[in-house]
Amino acid sequence: MNTPTNHSPSATETALLRHGSSTDSLYATATQTQALLRSGAQYRRERMDAADMISTDEAAALAGSTRVTINAWIKAGRCIGVVYLRRGFKLPCWQFEPVIWPVLQPLAKALGTSDGWQLLSFLESPANALDGQTPRAALEQGTTPERILALATAEAY
Repeated sequence: MNTPTNHSPSATETALLRHGSSTDSLYATATQTQALLRSGAQYRRERMDAADMISTDEAAALAGSTRVTINAWIKAGRCIGVVYLRRGFKLPCWQFEPVIWPVLQPLAKALGTSDGWQLLSFLESPANALDGQTPRAALEQGTTPERILALATAEAY
């Protein structure tokens, strides 16, 4: 059962929204929106260039498969791939670890998405329900896949 909650902006969000504005508008200015979008794009570039991100060819070699199969797995939500330079994908190499790999497809179904950024964000974002751990770290430290999938299901609704 879904319980409606009131998500009021945090102090940081409120300050961001009001910074440089003499009004009490709840909306960000065009300048603030552009700055936020630039910071998101910067984060994505940095994340794709991180040492744990590999190409589809590298992923195929790691998984003992082909690039075509890896691309099909990405499309189906069986593995995480983020679009790289308008074609091709980058993939976090840790997803092929035995503790993570079997959880990915059920996780995509629980979240209702095969989008690589959404899957990566879920696995790498600290969760209060996991005492501040990320779902990825929790899995690596022995949390049951069922608990992670329950968290994903709750987050999806």
